[in-house]
Amino acid sequence: MGATAHLHRETPQSLTPVHITVPRRALDVAVALSLVLLLSPLLFSLAVLVRVSSGRPTIFRQQRMGEGEREFTLYKFRTMRPDATGPCLTSGSDPRVTGIGRLLRRYALDELPQLFNVLRGDMTLVGPRPEPIDVAHRYPLKYRWLFRHRPGLTGPCQLHSREQAASLDARQDPEDYYLTVLLPSRAAMDAELLADVTLATVVRYMARTVWYLLSAVWEGRDVRGQRKHTGERGGGDAEQPVYADHG
Repeated sequence: MGATAHLHRETPQSLTPVHITVPRRALDVAVALSLVLLLSPLLFSLAVLVRVSSGRPTIFRQQRMGEGEREFTLYKFRTMRPDATGPCLTSGSDPRVTGIGRLLRRYALDELPQLFNVLRGDMTLVGPRPEPIDVAHRYPLKYRWLFRHRPGLTGPCQLHSREQAASLDARQDPEDYYLTVLLPSRAAMDAELLADVTLATVVRYMARTVWYLLSAVWEGRDVRGQRKHTGERGGGDAEQPVYADHG
């Protein structure tokens, strides 16, 4: 089914939750639990790194819009200064992001605590990106169907974040630009995904996510190599347009 047809069909008057299937939930728990156990030394090391480099809190908590418009608390490693204020959306050159935070964001390491959200059932492995409550309340009515679905740790929008990061730079109102310019294309990508989510689809997106993260490592090496060759002192590399660690 095409993305457009799905968009038209999923514009209900009521936002009845679209629950994930039992096999998908079983896969969520199995993969998330395995990754938490496997990556526990890394999780501990990152927590110490954030604490030592910029103090408390280590974990950033924020209310996000979940399945059926049910709010939940999302967990991330904090990547901004503790006293940061400003727009909810952040871009690749946001000065509020710490040096360690920029590194965590580039390789999506700040997202790892969301594995606990998957285990709790707040999120699934693959789905729409979870929106902050303030941003969700500003969604146009025709896109609110997205909140029927459980948000995901990864998905098509998350895998296209890098190319959208630069478009938020220097915007006077990044949230307005996000909602009016970026949201239509992001909703279309999510519609195509949600039209038919199978276990094979989940596995495919998890594999694409691994490739996406590895490509960030290779791109970072290329950028550093070019700077070394040309003698340039560059700023921050492009990263995901994500949500501010404050509020």
